[in-house]
Amino acid sequence: MSGLDPTRLSRRRLLALAGLCVVGSNAGAAEQPPTGWVNPRQGAPALPLQCADGRQRTLLQLMGGRVTAVQLMFTGCNTSCPTQGALFAQVAGLLPPLGPQLLSISIDALGDNAQTLRQWQGRFGTFDSWVAGVPAVADVEPLAGFLRGVPASAGTHTAQVFVFDRRARLVYRTGDAPRASLVVALLDHVAGQG
Repeated sequence: MSGLDPTRLSRRRLLALAGLCVVGSNAGAAEQPPTGWVNPRQGAPALPLQCADGRQRTLLQLMGGRVTAVQLMFTGCNTSCPTQGALFAQVAGLLPPLGPQLLSISIDALGDNAQTLRQWQGRFGTFDSWVAGVPAVADVEPLAGFLRGVPASAGTHTAQVFVFDRRARLVYRTGDAPRASLVVALLDHVAGQG
């Protein structure tokens, strides 16, 4: 990294250099994450998140017995993350009250906090079914690796959506940039399984 002035690099470039963000279409091509149904279902780790409402809760507490769709994002991203925010806003508008929920998890534990998460979500609207949080720095890579099904060194920034059942078990990994109708159908299907 000699010759690079870190104060002149964008957050996206810094994350890419740290191995936390896929940059370019061939990044991480050697190890593609699995997609589709997860068998056997895998329980979510009980790691803490600082939430957009300022409270600290574990991932399990946030899921709270509800079917949940999760996405990875960070507020300083201006490529795929705004599209991901728009996707969750569209899905949130289609969900029934007290039905499934959405959870955006930031991979920028150094730059994101409750305030930046609230501002980012506010760009897309306010929905009771959509929450956001950011883990501790040490938890970013393990969480991203768990969600994607491949080591985080392959790049944790993805436009996938990860669906969990009411028992906080990972049951489905979409491909990148799924349609809102697919996410809603998956949530309805998993919710219907009891």
